[in-house]
Amino acid sequence: MPKVLIADKMDPQAARTFRERGVEVDEITGLKPDALAGIIGDYDGLAIRSSTKVTAAILDAATNLKVVGRAGIGVDNVDIAAASQRGVVVMNTPFGNSITTAEHAIALMFALARQLPEADASTQAGKWEKNRFMGVELTAKTLGLIGAGNIGSIVADRARGLRMKVIAFDPFLTPERAVEIGVEKVELDQLLARADFITLHTPLTDQTRGILSADALARTKRGVRIINCARGGLIDEAALKAGLDSGHIAGAALDVFVAEPATASPLFGTPGFVSTPHLGASTTEAQVNVAIQVAEQMADFLVAGGVTNALNMPSLSAEEAPKLKPYMALADRLGGLVGQLTTGAVRGVAVETEGAAATLNAKPITAAVLAGYLRTQTATVNMVNAPVLARDRGLTVREVRTEREGDYHTLLRVTVSTEAGDRSVAGTLFADTAPRLVELFGIKVEADLAGPMLYVVNEDAPGFIGRLGTLLGEAGVNIGTFHLGRRAAGGEAVLLLSVDEAVPADLLARVKALPGVRTAMGLRF
Repeated sequence: MPKVLIADKMDPQAARTFRERGVEVDEITGLKPDALAGIIGDYDGLAIRSSTKVTAAILDAATNLKVVGRAGIGVDNVDIAAASQRGVVVMNTPFGNSITTAEHAIALMFALARQLPEADASTQAGKWEKNRFMGVELTAKTLGLIGAGNIGSIVADRARGLRMKVIAFDPFLTPERAVEIGVEKVELDQLLARADFITLHTPLTDQTRGILSADALARTKRGVRIINCARGGLIDEAALKAGLDSGHIAGAALDVFVAEPATASPLFGTPGFVSTPHLGASTTEAQVNVAIQVAEQMADFLVAGGVTNALNMPSLSAEEAPKLKPYMALADRLGGLVGQLTTGAVRGVAVETEGAAATLNAKPITAAVLAGYLRTQTATVNMVNAPVLARDRGLTVREVRTEREGDYHTLLRVTVSTEAGDRSVAGTLFADTAPRLVELFGIKVEADLAGPMLYVVNEDAPGFIGRLGTLLGEAGVNIGTFHLGRRAAGGEAVLLLSVDEAVPADLLARVKALPGVRTAMGLRF
């Protein structure tokens, strides 16, 4: 009988569900890392929330471990790369907390609008400062959503019920989806200038880190109120305090901080500031939901081999897996490539299989493309939930089969439809196992897609490659491989360089400043 350890406090329904499904379970919470390492070798599964850290050292000691289940969304406390290397599946429950987190954002919006925490403290201190706490109505105010995915769309629905005008900034929000959820799609500058309230509902990525920077906060409407129940690091906390102190920002409510647990912060005690200790998912209903879901998923995997909401394993049958896995690796990388290189809203994704690829089950390949593409927007996506997330975002997904062979015996092409037109990338398998890029936005270029890379579009001219190589060499950046393609002599050229370490921002700026460079950006696979 499989055996699972519940290492964090979890609703009792989790243990009950495990046992009902034929899994032995122990509940031992609050273990220090050494103590956990000392017993984890006895277990097939490890169920956690956010307290337990599943590090490479823990995984080294977990000689029998097959699956880690996170009751909740975030998996920052799990070394997924180390788990993958050791063949340990990592699962989460990405949708169990959505309503709870959205409702907490609405609650904090009310708290700011009516100064509820300050009024409560004053009244309970024996004061009766009725004239001190003059609030504002939410009705007819403009709410600006930064991020309009699953949680953001729920907040929009609740806000429209309060008769608020909702505008949203989300580069991946299509016009059709905006109409569906009842929001006006705007650019970030417009949102900052128009919003009376701003709520954030986006993951913390390189693109979103510090999205409300000092400069962005300075461009907000005077008297704005800001709520963050998403991730610490989206807001410059020092600039937020300065805005509150100056009176430009009327109020701010944070459920998340850059450093957690946030036992001290310059924001504490600032007039107009409200804080909660990361309570976004803390309701009875949410805790029950995620506890049952993680137990069901882990039990299904351990008992029957079913895979649901796995972050590092595709959903495949034993018969399909050997043939499909190389294609899914290619699909994932092509999706990640087009996701990193495409800006603006994407309306649809087309996945075309040609030659030998067209004879295979296209669903896992398409799911892998979507997972690679959507992973550039959210860290919790996987092959199982990628189609659901794509549908929620209003993406049209199309599969095309062409059984005749073209230039390659097998080919996979991924095309995204944007407001600026279609953009496509294509790849093949060398020796039926090794993924290889063969075409990028209509330009023939062969390249491995692995590790950190530098992508450059430039004018094809003598001396450019030398100047670029010299610049990188002087900065101590070692080039692993060099791939070049061009439309025609003297026209547009594309460079893809694999590098030992990611190119830092200051060096990337210097690359962009080279004569003839049209675009330069870092990629990661």
